[in-house]
This record gives sequence, structure tokens and C-alpha cells, in this order.
Amino acid sequence: MAEPTDTFDDFLPEALQRVSPAPLVDIGANLTHASFAHDLESVLRRARAANVRELILTGTDLEHAEQAIELARNHSGHASRLYATAGVHPHDASQWNSALEADMRGLHRQPEVVAVGECGLDFNRNFSTPTDQERAFEAQLGLAVESGLPLFIHERDAGQRMLSILRAWRDDISHAVVHCFTGERETLYGYLDLDLHVGLTGWICDERRGHHLRELVGEIPANRLMLETDCPYLLPRNLPAKLKGRRHEPSLLPWIVTEIAHWRGDDEAALAIATSNTARHFFRLNALHEET
Repeated sequence: MAEPTDTFDDFLPEALQRVSPAPLVDIGANLTHASFAHDLESVLRRARAANVRELILTGTDLEHAEQAIELARNHSGHASRLYATAGVHPHDASQWNSALEADMRGLHRQPEVVAVGECGLDFNRNFSTPTDQERAFEAQLGLAVESGLPLFIHERDAGQRMLSILRAWRDDISHAVVHCFTGERETLYGYLDLDLHVGLTGWICDERRGHHLRELVGEIPANRLMLETDCPYLLPRNLPAKLKGRRHEPSLLPWIVTEIAHWRGDDEAALAIATSNTARHFFRLNALHEET
């Protein structure tokens, strides 16, 4: 079958069809979400047309991690390169047991998997108890040490406890990124002091709740910063036109680049290059390219 052409289709209004000045890596895309089931190939075409060349598909539980791996495997020869993470989100931490741990250990051996996670702590909603969250997170920290893979971390309203746990493990884990960072200055400094990476999303485009990030984003070193959509969630509010259904997707990542570059005082192309290089190094994507 012929490779699709790199053009936008009619799904996106013309006002939203923006092309990044340099290739981008979206480090957090929930493309196993049911909202993408009917048009995934079009979503990937639009991502490629927007110059989003590599996507890390987030595995938040066993089912979605397996689906992310399968998608990455099935698209290995496509223009946009897909990879996967495998972990258990803190919302589902109560499900953690020895059988699930063994299943995750097996997934971490798959070549498509580039990180352990999404795992961590969420004391905002507490869909699982804090005790269960900490138990599952510490177990996945152990799996990261065992596999040598970096960590893809979720943290919401749990910064101090997260820092306490990570300090105890920091000498043993390789790299870790706090994805979709939304915390305050003290928490950010704590993560940077631990030499962690930080992932930013369209949250910074939301004047209702992301305003504080605009003052902090310039304090994140370029070699510690990565970009993500966290789609289909967190549709950026800086878009110049409404999007039917309000589903976020990877092709809109350039709008997040624009916002972050503005508040950092950076050139958009330079920011795109720096964050993509950081992501490729963090997830060891260049080595994977050489193997294939």
C-alpha cells in the first residue's frame, strides 16, 4: 500500500494547520484512547504534516500498554515513528499485584517499550488510596532499576511525597521525566535538583490554571525540557479556531511550542530542535533507529 501523502485533511480547520519549523517528538500521546479508534491513520498523517515525527504512546495499564506496543509494532515502517511506555497509572494502583508485576516485567523487554510508566502519585483525585499508590509506584521503580529503562512519571498534588520517594531511589534509576508538569516552583526546583526531566503540555496555554507555569518555564534547562500533547486531553486554549469535538491530537503540538517559546523568550525552531534532541537522548531513540 502506498505511503499516505504528508498533507492535512479536512478534519482540522485551516487556521489550526501549523507546521513546526523543526521535527518534533511528542513524548506523551494517548493514542490507544477510544476517540482515536475510527481515524488513527488520519491522525498520524496530520502529525507527520505538522512535522511531529516521533510519538511516545502512553501505556497506563496492562491493556493500554499492550495496545500501545501493538500500534508501535504495526507502524514500524511508517513515516512517523511510534514507541510505547508500559506502566500502571496511580488511578489504577489498587490493581497492583504479583501477576501484574510479572506482566509488566515482560512488556518492558519488548523492543517497542522505551520507558516504565505512566506511574506515580495522584493525591488530587485519589482514585486509589495513597498507600496503594505508593506501593505500586515503588514496585515500578524497582522494575525501572531492573530493566534499565527511564521512568515516565505522573504527579498531581503529591510533589513533596514524590520527591521524598525519588530521593531514596535516585542513585539506582537511570533517567526520569515528570510528565505534564503542573506543580509549583518549589516542586520544580526539587525535580531539577534530582536531575530529572520535565514534560510540558497545553496546560501552559490555559490562562485559567496554567498561568503560574509561564513564570517557571524559563527556569527549566533546555536539556531537561520535553514537549507533549497528552492527547486527547488538554486541548490548548491558545488555538485561533474551535475544534469540533475538542479532541486534542499530536498535530497540534506546534501550538504548544509557540506558547512555550513565547514565555521562555526562545526562537521556536531552536526550542523544537532542543526539546526533540533531549527526548531522543532520554528515550534512546537514536540507538533504536540504528538497530532498525
